[in-house]
Amino acid sequence: MKDDIHIEIVRSWDAEEIVALYRAGGWWQDSFDPAEIPALIMGSFAFAVAADSKSGRAVGMGRALSDGVSDAYIQDLVVLPGYRGKHLGKAIATQLIARCRDAGITWIALIAEPGTEKFYRPLGFTPMEGYVPLIYHGES
Repeated sequence: MKDDIHIEIVRSWDAEEIVALYRAGGWWQDSFDPAEIPALIMGSFAFAVAADSKSGRAVGMGRALSDGVSDAYIQDLVVLPGYRGKHLGKAIATQLIARCRDAGITWIALIAEPGTEKFYRPLGFTPMEGYVPLIYHGES
C-alpha cells in the first residue's frame, strides 16, 4: 500500500464521505438518513477508514459487527473506484480481522457478493459448506 493512504479504526467520520462510500458499493438507498451514520459507526465493533493522506478524505471503509466476545461479522467493505487495485480492500479487511483477533474473537464471518470469493480466500475465508445465508423480509 502506498504512503499516501492511511487506514485507521475510527469512532467518527464525516457522514457525507461515508455515504459516498456506501453509494460506491451500491448499498445506499435514497430513503436512508445520513444523520444515522454517526450511530452506525459508533455501533460497530470496529469501523475502519482508508483516507487519502493529502486530502484527508475517506477512500475506503469496512466494519466489523460483534459483541466483542465471541463471533464477528465483517461487512460494508468498499473502496472508491479510483483507488481500487492498490490492495486497500485487503489492508482494511486485515486491520478488521486483527482488531477482532486482538479481542480474542476467532469466529469471523462475512457474506461475500457473488464473484468476490477470490478476494476473500487469500485472507483466510472459505465457504461455509452446508449453510445458507438468509435475510429477513417480514412474516409471510
